[in-house]
Amino acid sequence: MENHLQNRNATFVLLDLDSEQRFMHNEKLATTRTTPCSTFKIWNTLIGAENHYLSSPDQPFYHWDGTVREIPEWNKDLTLSEAFKVSCVPAFQDLARRTGRAKMETWIRLMPYGNGDLSSGIDDFWLPRPGKASIQISPLEQALLMRRLVRGELPFSESSRNLLYKIMLVKETPGGKLYGKTGTGSLESGENLGWFVGFVQSSTKRFTFACLVKSHDASGAVARALTIQILEDSGML
Repeated sequence: MENHLQNRNATFVLLDLDSEQRFMHNEKLATTRTTPCSTFKIWNTLIGAENHYLSSPDQPFYHWDGTVREIPEWNKDLTLSEAFKVSCVPAFQDLARRTGRAKMETWIRLMPYGNGDLSSGIDDFWLPRPGKASIQISPLEQALLMRRLVRGELPFSESSRNLLYKIMLVKETPGGKLYGKTGTGSLESGENLGWFVGFVQSSTKRFTFACLVKSHDASGAVARALTIQILEDSGML
């Protein structure tokens, strides 16, 4: 783990679901709350499923409004699975607006999720915005919350969890399956955030993890690549 993260302002938290062992690089960053960016799509999806808005990975989910955005994959209609994989922000903003503030606040309290701050607005509280507060959560809290989800300790139904897992699958090898969600954002300091949060499952072991990179060149893709390297080198994937 150390070899991949040295000379980077990054943290990696790994929790063994069976032994309660905890592995952590850069404890200070791991325990500092920041904006979750698109990793919140994990919870937005679950809440949408519980509200009966979502039922299948292949259901029509996002109807493109014709506005050309800088990410080409967002400029078309998308299924739920497609929107999750390309991290289509306007699609999940629509879902959050459909959920509404009252229901969203209820679910945030039930989990609970980070500092619970939805003050910036129902459709962008998980994103970094200049001059606005956002909901905040630490990498350790992300990994712990994911552990509770995988263990079935959160108030989400099995059908909602299974739907999420289908669209969260990132990589499958003979050694195991990797599930995760990236997140990328820019801070007012000029630094970027790069997140990758999820879990890995083999025939005998389960781990949840959270990786956060904070630097000028950080992105969710960078955090995902680091996570895969760490898990493969550790024989977990």
